[in-house]
Amino acid sequence: MAKADAQNSDYIVIKAIEDGVNVIGLTRGTDTKFHHSEKLDKGEVMIAQFTDHTSAIKIRGHAQILTSLGEIESELKK
Repeated sequence: MAKADAQNSDYIVIKAIEDGVNVIGLTRGTDTKFHHSEKLDKGEVMIAQFTDHTSAIKIRGHAQILTSLGEIESELKK
């Protein structure tokens, strides 16, 4: 990825509200696959970026998510 492209890529901030929040990166291309996974504990923060390889990010668990489009909170699984 060119430097100018990297500066214009979207970032998201994920803050775990509970232990065990899973953050999963999904690939681009004809076949969508998992390519990276992280587990966050309560209070941990991760800054993620959409890139040439990452087209989607899946979040499991209770977390606060900040994007350039706004803020959302994932719901607790009951």
